[in-house]
Amino acid sequence: MRDIQGLLARVFDVCMVVFGAAVALQIRFDYFSGPGYYMPFVPFSAAFSLALFPGFGVYESWRGRSKLVLASRVSLAWVVVQACALVLMFSLHRLDDVSRLWFTYWTAISAGLMIAGRFVTHGVLAHMRSAGMNFHQVAVVGCGGHCESIMLKIERASHSGFRGIAVFNTSPDVPIAVRVPIFEDFDGFVSYVREQNVHEVWLALPLSQERTILRIVDEFREDLVNVRFIPDVRSLALFESGVTELLGTAAINLVASPLSQRALMQKDIFDRIFALAALIAVAPLLIGIAIAVKLSSRGPILFKQRRKGADGRVFTIYKFRSMRLHAEEAGLLQQATRNDPRVTRVGAFLRRTSLDELPQFFNVLRGDMSVVGPRPHALEHDDLYQKVVSGYIHRYRIKPGITGWAQVNGFRGETDRIEKMEGRVAHDLYYLGNWSFALDMRIIAATVLKGTRGVNAY
Repeated sequence: MRDIQGLLARVFDVCMVVFGAAVALQIRFDYFSGPGYYMPFVPFSAAFSLALFPGFGVYESWRGRSKLVLASRVSLAWVVVQACALVLMFSLHRLDDVSRLWFTYWTAISAGLMIAGRFVTHGVLAHMRSAGMNFHQVAVVGCGGHCESIMLKIERASHSGFRGIAVFNTSPDVPIAVRVPIFEDFDGFVSYVREQNVHEVWLALPLSQERTILRIVDEFREDLVNVRFIPDVRSLALFESGVTELLGTAAINLVASPLSQRALMQKDIFDRIFALAALIAVAPLLIGIAIAVKLSSRGPILFKQRRKGADGRVFTIYKFRSMRLHAEEAGLLQQATRNDPRVTRVGAFLRRTSLDELPQFFNVLRGDMSVVGPRPHALEHDDLYQKVVSGYIHRYRIKPGITGWAQVNGFRGETDRIEKMEGRVAHDLYYLGNWSFALDMRIIAATVLKGTRGVNAY
């Protein structure tokens, strides 16, 4: 059944690619046929979508998962497909013949149709589940707050297709507050699971309850019941634990980057495409700022400094120079302060509006940085704060960003008090633990809106 659904989803996407192109031609040229050289573009994109979409996970089962994340995945995958098609058309020397307006219409229309189709499908399935159809019954084995948390998540996400119907409390001395039958007798729980034709048994247990885990697995080994382990590792894990695959073996992340390799790859692809588009769009502004910086005071246009990136690798960051040339003591770096005499008039404007950060899009293209991520600090500050701020080292688990969750929440500029750096690090760790493509889009939008109102940047 799942194979048929995946095939239908692929056929639907190809149809939406072709239909979106046809509608865009009608809007742009008032007739469906359009110029003949447009036609190869469409099958190229359709073929690329068939090849690339599976790598973004858009055809996986989305039961119980965020629809906003699905929409983000589809959007990112489609942008990558269109970028590949553009590169191919460029290599065939036909890119100049294609209407940019038509291409924009096509990209937007097809993306909207593919996302809308999935939302409609999920809406129909959610309605069916609310009506008591197409849902999986779940029995939870657990104890304490972790078990209650799992049951609460099932209850709140009724549209996901799961319904909690029973709990086996492995620690009877610790009561569990849930609104389903609670069993303390193992045999009674097993009989109930079989009588009610339960589809799923979830083990919400700490790692110390190995005997109970083995007992449940052995009991249902010959039944058509999915037994899943949702370990309680809250006291051990730095971020919300996730599962990864190492050498073909499942591994639970306790102290590791919460972003999977696939998520990092998708983020990197988006970063490079976004950075290239941004540099093309602001090229005249970059030239104007470069001239203004050169005229403001003697010295180079760009300020270069060594910073730490992902996994602690050191790279050279680029910014428009905003200060007059001055000498720093070895091993000592003074942050810019309010009314700092070292800052030029042009530099003060650039720092206040964050325009001095624009050359960092070149860092993104080089792979040193990301568009969104923890802001990189000077090496001297890294050495200082790593010793006094808990969790500071984990900022290096992903590429640093031009902007970040901390910056759009007011934690930018001078860190003259340790509390400011602690707040910045807390926001960076929240970003790491809750990353999504939608969150990146939210941060980018907030940066654009707040970029010219940097009250803490001087």
